[in-house]
Amino acid sequence: MSWQESLRYPDPAVRSLDPSFNRLRLPLASVERLWTGSRWGEGPVWLGDQRCLLWSDIPNNRVLRWDEETGAVTHFRKPSNNANGHTRDRQGRIVACEHLGRRVIRHEYDGSITVIADSYQGRKLNSPNDVVVKSDGSIWFTDPPFGIGGFYEGEKFTPEHPHTNVYRVDGNSGKITCVCDDVDHPNGLAFSPDESVLYVVESRSDPRNILAYDVNGATLSNRRVFIRTEPGETPDGFRVDVEGNLWCGWGMGGPGLDGVKVFNSAGAPIGFIDLPERCANVCFGGRHRNRLFMAAAHSLYALYVNTQGAAGG
Repeated sequence: MSWQESLRYPDPAVRSLDPSFNRLRLPLASVERLWTGSRWGEGPVWLGDQRCLLWSDIPNNRVLRWDEETGAVTHFRKPSNNANGHTRDRQGRIVACEHLGRRVIRHEYDGSITVIADSYQGRKLNSPNDVVVKSDGSIWFTDPPFGIGGFYEGEKFTPEHPHTNVYRVDGNSGKITCVCDDVDHPNGLAFSPDESVLYVVESRSDPRNILAYDVNGATLSNRRVFIRTEPGETPDGFRVDVEGNLWCGWGMGGPGLDGVKVFNSAGAPIGFIDLPERCANVCFGGRHRNRLFMAAAHSLYALYVNTQGAAGG
């Protein structure tokens, strides 16, 4: 790939699609490529206490660690069971989705691993994809079959569930429930800042949709299409800032469509960050959660922005 960081301010790679985006961009910040060398980057999560970022390289069966102080990239976990999405719970523990393990796990403080969920109603999960933790301690995750369709991002298995579900694991009892089974291959998910809405990417609809549900404690209602994409557009993972804007990994539509697309809380597109490759997922990090980290197909990118990531992302 040809990549050269912009020497000009403002960075032309950060584009306003609506004037409202101008206050979210910093005129003296540019897109930086922090590292390159993955086969398929995914699932970034920021560890503020360690000043580092973790993200998945699924086909290479590893989780990578980027150090903020030195810029060094090392292995956090290898083999990783083809880990995909990551987040942290409200106690700071890392929660991860595994394709090969077909489970959701938690990394404990002592280095041990706790299995959060690996089956539902006596049948194995498909391949958990992305995960978020609500303020009540419950863990919500998507379970499409992408990691069991072949031997590139996991191993080939026949799905055991007739639907591709979104699940909730109770933070106290550990009980797993299906909160919706009406999403055509759910992928990325995130809560609104006040946790009243859950957004879910429907990755096999045509065109792809980002759905919204009202959150009623441990259940969901009022399914609706929040964002309907244009032909060729591919939303993947995303996170929400404190104002309710969605920062979505985007791509696979050719030049000008690879990067991060930003929508306001009403679902209107307001900004775009151009990258030379598809972006799979994002997270906010840094001391003030005002640095957007972008896990793309082969590389890790970052951009300082004029907002902060919502808690729990």
